[in-house]
Amino acid sequence: MDSVAVVFQQPEQLALQLLPLSALGDDDVLVKVSRSAISTGTERLLWTGRMPQFPGMGYPLVPGYESVGRIADAGRNAQSRIGDLVYVPGAKCYGEVRGLFGGSASKVIIPAAKAMHLADSLAEEGVLLALAATAFHVSANQQQPDLIIGHGVLGRLIARMGVAAGKKPVVWETNPTRATGAVGYTVVNPADDKDTRYHSICDVSGDAGLLDTLIGRLAPGGEVVLAGFYEGNVSFAFAQAFMREARIRIAAQWQPADLIAVKALAESGALSLAGLITHHEQAEDAARVDMAYRTAFGDASCLKMVLNWSSHA
Repeated sequence: MDSVAVVFQQPEQLALQLLPLSALGDDDVLVKVSRSAISTGTERLLWTGRMPQFPGMGYPLVPGYESVGRIADAGRNAQSRIGDLVYVPGAKCYGEVRGLFGGSASKVIIPAAKAMHLADSLAEEGVLLALAATAFHVSANQQQPDLIIGHGVLGRLIARMGVAAGKKPVVWETNPTRATGAVGYTVVNPADDKDTRYHSICDVSGDAGLLDTLIGRLAPGGEVVLAGFYEGNVSFAFAQAFMREARIRIAAQWQPADLIAVKALAESGALSLAGLITHHEQAEDAARVDMAYRTAFGDASCLKMVLNWSSHA
């Protein structure tokens, strides 16, 4: 069995290739992907070649961990799942081609346990569940941020969760193109914000050079939460942090419980995913897919780019 997949052959070298899939195991499912989204955080680092080294890193690779589709076939222990609409958090089913994260393909084979059932009402917005789970993980069992740095999709989701929890967070955004779209919270240019008493600041910008600025805006005993992905070393001036008795927390990768929680919030309507997918492209050929990636990474008006795999059905 074969699948058409996005393959990063080298940094900034993309192909659309027909790849053989691993055999379907007893506990596996075959998902025909309808939509996959492009991550402007981790996938940008893979695209540029600046991703820090960690297990599984290397080229060629199939990116993507934001896919939705229907289960078309299943091993003998998962036959009841056939027909389910599911979220796909990635796949490793391409033999010698690395699946990092492996979801940007027309078909994938994954363990049935990793194929999360979705209500049909979510449709393509299901591709946003990984980012929503990341946003949920920021404040799971912790206080909601009252200042968020960056008004991309992740910043908007964190702000929406704050509003749902009864907060009115402030979001910093320097690009006027991204300053619109707030509902229940405020977006400001940091130059216009003089507040220095924030109790919890969440940075999703990925800019390691902001840490001293953010610490300078903390109330005594406040915390800075790092929820972006930082390609270099993160450092800060000790004296300022010492005087505030500041705390610095890293929000790591979302956990399965976070994904379950945000799925329930989205399906119930408590968390809106509307308005976050702004761009679409057909995954018909390498030129169109290459253009989609360059738009996702280079166009400030593009919050979330989604690839449509219907031409490979």
